[in-house]
Amino acid sequence: MYSKLFEDNSATLEIAKVPKMHPRTKHINIKYHHFCEHVKAGLVKVLPIDTKYQVADIFTKPLSKELFYKFRELLMKWSRMTSLTRDIL
Repeated sequence: MYSKLFEDNSATLEIAKVPKMHPRTKHINIKYHHFCEHVKAGLVKVLPIDTKYQVADIFTKPLSKELFYKFRELLMKWSRMTSLTRDIL
């Protein structure tokens, strides 16, 4: 049994799968190395995802109204809201 982690950044995918030390990665905390051990052991699987499907972006990026509503509904497991309710919010 493993956990799935979806990532839309190709550099992050590469670092997670093939850990290499570069001048740009030398600042990475020891927690990263612990994470890589979990990936290597097969406890965590890092999978690519297109940015338009990355629900975590709701916490990290400014989004269009449509994407915000879509991600919010996915996170909250809400069914489609009526257009009247959307206009109020």
